[in-house]
Amino acid sequence: MTALRYLYMLSLVVWLGGMLTVGAFVAPAIFTVLQGAHGQAGSALAGVILFDVLRSFSMGAYACGGVMLTTLAGMRVLGPKPVQFNLRVGIVAAMLGVAVYTGVVVAGQIETLHLQMGGAAAGLAAGGLHRVSVARLHNLSTALMMVNVAGGLALLFWEARE
Repeated sequence: MTALRYLYMLSLVVWLGGMLTVGAFVAPAIFTVLQGAHGQAGSALAGVILFDVLRSFSMGAYACGGVMLTTLAGMRVLGPKPVQFNLRVGIVAAMLGVAVYTGVVVAGQIETLHLQMGGAAAGLAAGGLHRVSVARLHNLSTALMMVNVAGGLALLFWEARE
């Protein structure tokens, strides 16, 4: 039982910590450095780098969500049902759904826009509708990540109380 709880907590910490790290430190640093050095072209390059970082992070998020669901189910079967079990499973499942939607649908739409414009850097440098569309999708992606951060913080709070 301790091993399952440990894996659950480790997955939660990795997922939540990763979201906070990417959103609060990695993305701003990439954009600040590259925009400062290369202006608008740097902004386009920063977007390309961050897109790749988020693609890799998405795979980790899917794994963490899967481990969390599996370990919650294991804890229910092997021991006393965890406090607020159904709510916890619901939050983890919703977070995983949001992560998959963001990583597959939203990222896919961004990638399609980039391909239509001849690549991310070319499209953003060209400006106009492409930049507005990418900005809209970026804002959606950010809002969805904030939903997952809130879910992760709620789960972490429950664990801290136990």
